[in-house]
Amino acid sequence: MALERRNYGKLKEVLEIPDLIDVQLKSYNQFLQRYVDPEKREDTGLQEVFKEIFPIESFDKSCEIDYVSYEIGEPKSNKVDCIRTSKSYGVSLHMNLRVENRTKKETKIERVFLGDMPLMTDSGTFIINGAERVIISQLHRSPGICFETDRHTSGRILYSFRVIPDRGSWMDVQFDINDLIFIFLDRRRRRRKFLVSTFLRALGHSTTKELLDVMYGVEKMKVSKLSKMSEEELAQYYLAETIVDEDGDPLEDEKGNDVGRELEQLSSDLVSIAKDELKIKELEVSYVGELDHFINCLQHDPSTNTDEALKEIYRKMRPGDPVSVANAKTLLNRLFQDQKRYDLGVVGRHKINQKLGTTYGPDVRTLQDMDIVHATRHMMNLRAKEGDVDDIDHLGNRRVRSVGELIQNQFRVGLARTERL
Repeated sequence: MALERRNYGKLKEVLEIPDLIDVQLKSYNQFLQRYVDPEKREDTGLQEVFKEIFPIESFDKSCEIDYVSYEIGEPKSNKVDCIRTSKSYGVSLHMNLRVENRTKKETKIERVFLGDMPLMTDSGTFIINGAERVIISQLHRSPGICFETDRHTSGRILYSFRVIPDRGSWMDVQFDINDLIFIFLDRRRRRRKFLVSTFLRALGHSTTKELLDVMYGVEKMKVSKLSKMSEEELAQYYLAETIVDEDGDPLEDEKGNDVGRELEQLSSDLVSIAKDELKIKELEVSYVGELDHFINCLQHDPSTNTDEALKEIYRKMRPGDPVSVANAKTLLNRLFQDQKRYDLGVVGRHKINQKLGTTYGPDVRTLQDMDIVHATRHMMNLRAKEGDVDDIDHLGNRRVRSVGELIQNQFRVGLARTERL
């Protein structure tokens, strides 16, 4: 019978006292989903971990073990008896697995006992060997993206952002003293860095025109309109492709220097050549404005296509190893595209969408190329004094990791070890 709480104070209660234990109870119930039918369980807690690990294949591909469902038994003793007899209050956990033998072409369902699972009492505690124990929630840095500043030894402020996954490698992206934007994938070895344009090329944006399109946008502008602009207005536009003559050869000036190459800043002389000498009607250009830092990266990029970018990254990440495109793709996929190794989590994806304005669903929990594009553009805006950086100590950048999530992480570690056996 619940006790009645009487208030003899003069002040009225304007806010009902919340049930603080309810956070722990809901978290553990969501993790266990004890009273939910196996077919209706959501992909969270135990269900999520099992689906992440399975299916498991043998080395010779002759056998595969796949997850079907899990079953939770009933407690053998009640809470009072467990305390009196120094027992643990828990239930049995069984898992139904589908075992397929491809050599013999046989498939069967097997029920496997995983162990005893502790149950949480109504007061939010666990009874382990007759003693009541409690798991404390943790306050940790929230997964997502964070924009920061750092002061260089010269006194100059350098802008950066950090992508923090729930599980996997952190990524630091930072301006250097020369206004180049570098990516650091290994915080312990700061020398292993490469340009952000190289990384985007490796993700599939092979040509310079494609990179300009995703970062700034590429448009066709009439030369007659460009010829009416002032020198200051033209300086905010860059060529997205090389201008060629009637024979398809690049242009050269009187001194033999290249003219009208991609990434070249527009000028009245260049527009005049295109209009009067070559009779060109339109030019493909990108409006850059003051955000020319990415142009700077493209001009210093050692790679010119996806394969070269992959090799450049692999050469920096694995110095001394034989370089090949296949190995580089495998490395990049393992770092950011394999959800077993890299997971932003539901919270991390929500934070990134909220910060950058992207619209990826909660099931897209690996790093996407447009995440880097939008984040780089936002950082360039910060460099141009538009917007504010984040406060890493603000509670909005922290989150509570409660009992269900903590136990789920331990289950994931244990099952990952079992997978390697």
